Amino acid sequence: MMSSPALFTLYVDRDLFSPYAMAAFVALHEKDLPFTLERVDLAGGQHHSAAYGALSLTRRVPTLVHGDFQLGESSAIIEYLEDLYPAPAHQALYPADPRARAMARQIQAWLGSDLLPLREQRSTEVVFRAPSPLPLDAAGQAAADKLRAAATRLLVDGQENLFGEWSIADAQLALMLHRLLNNDDPLPAALADYARRQWQRPSLQAWRALQD
Repeated sequence: MMSSPALFTLYVDRDLFSPYAMAAFVALHEKDLPFTLERVDLAGGQHHSAAYGALSLTRRVPTLVHGDFQLGESSAIIEYLEDLYPAPAHQALYPADPRARAMARQIQAWLGSDLLPLREQRSTEVVFRAPSPLPLDAAGQAAADKLRAAATRLLVDGQENLFGEWSIADAQLALMLHRLLNNDDPLPAALADYARRQWQRPSLQAWRALQD
């Protein structure tokens, strides 16, 4: 998305609802790497086409193309970019401390694999399009309680970022919290403030601007 010749092509969902596509986009933006964006019509089944299958092993989004190399899954993409373009020459995506880095990866994996009732009942359409008129059911409430408890424990001191300096886990946790915040579901003030602050980061604003 920069003015210099693109090094990368990032394939994302047409509607820009995928939290995983957002994470890969944010990683490229934070590294200040030139890239082009291609939208894939998931509803129309474009990801099942032979052409997309030739690019994407998983036939999912996001998929990153770097020359003759193709890579899927947001966590793999983020770690690939971190390895290729490390700090201090480029923005770090993970903390330098091994334990903090492991915690960041734990948060990423947890947000993508747990809290399914919340992710279903407060899909990212709540964040990027419009609130849901439906209340959370018992399973959704339990998942929301689990999220609030974990985020409160992680942000016990009301810090700006999870691990001192910003990391990609901040963007992903903020997105999950916005599922509640944007739907006026209960969220402690400290967590709401954290989510709003994170949302002002230029890389996240750039993703939001694509949807305007």
